[in-house]
Amino acid sequence: MARQKPTTKLCKHCKTEIPYDAKVCPNCRRRVKGGKLKWVVIALVILFVIAAASGGKTDETKKVGTVENHAPAEQSVSQDELQAEENQQKESAPQEEVKSEYHVGDILQDGDMKIVYVSSGDYHEDNEFLQPKDGEKYIFLKLAFENTSEKSDSSVSFYSFECYADGYACEAYYGGEEDLSATLSAGRSTMGYLCFTVPEKAEKIEIEYDPNFLTDKKIRFAYDGNQDSGYELEKAASASENAFHVGDVAEAGNLRIKYLDCGVYHSDNQFIQPKDGYHYIYCELECENTADKDNDEIVSYFNFDCYADGVSCEALYSMDDALSATISAGRKAKGTVAFEVPDGAKVVEVEYLTNVWTSNRIVFDCSKAG
Repeated sequence: MARQKPTTKLCKHCKTEIPYDAKVCPNCRRRVKGGKLKWVVIALVILFVIAAASGGKTDETKKVGTVENHAPAEQSVSQDELQAEENQQKESAPQEEVKSEYHVGDILQDGDMKIVYVSSGDYHEDNEFLQPKDGEKYIFLKLAFENTSEKSDSSVSFYSFECYADGYACEAYYGGEEDLSATLSAGRSTMGYLCFTVPEKAEKIEIEYDPNFLTDKKIRFAYDGNQDSGYELEKAASASENAFHVGDVAEAGNLRIKYLDCGVYHSDNQFIQPKDGYHYIYCELECENTADKDNDEIVSYFNFDCYADGVSCEALYSMDDALSATISAGRKAKGTVAFEVPDGAKVVEVEYLTNVWTSNRIVFDCSKAG
């Protein structure tokens, strides 16, 4: 008998029952699973741009190392020493290996994207209403992505992954935390989880990643059971040289953006609270369309990304004054964008994507709120 699509689901934030197709919880107003259209749209556009620029040619995915010989560098080491060590590693490193399947601890390079298979294991859901059916279980894969290009954006979305158990397709599970979905500007990174529902007695579980919808290329990850490489993302210790600060005014075409303020945001809603070890920050901006004739400018919080020490941060969409407007010539709009960042982050930057075709971005320094 075919499984019927459920009509309701539980919001992972406030744990109340909401319509299954809801993108934003009507109770706590936070964005929920299944509503991240941003990642689909941006991923499709970026992949199209990359494919067009390369004439459809794609680089071969290769294993370039393992976690054991790619430990994070100590911050006290000078740049010259780091470069010398990197050159030495390249000279002594084995030839890059093309593999049909990757395992925990593998580091691979796919075009401009460095991918690390960090860990895998069984995922245990604490919510009693979100348990797998008898004979099934949840599993997870934890992956890290780093955009190694010097100027182009890259993106990753959990919608690009499929799971197969003994050759049969399995359903994705969207109840976990720290989704693997992000838009990464040059040099930025992210780490997150993929969760799936699989039969408990499955002998071979594979996860396929489709990095480019214009090709039939697949990257396969083997589920290795409960394994952890111990890999951690390296932190970016320096701020962007072109970052704007509170009081500065940035211009991009007909759009003028005044950086009004930034700070820590404290929510008085018990259902809207940051994870342990994190806090909310906000960035307040005033946008003006400086055109002198009909020429609408669209400003949306979906065009903003935040990075703490170079690592992508999750957006907070429940602000009452969220910045999102269509601005006609000579008009203005004011509002905030907000994100969840780790406590103790040294360099916190919010980026506004002004042109998806060129990956041009305006960077706002929010480190004082970190």
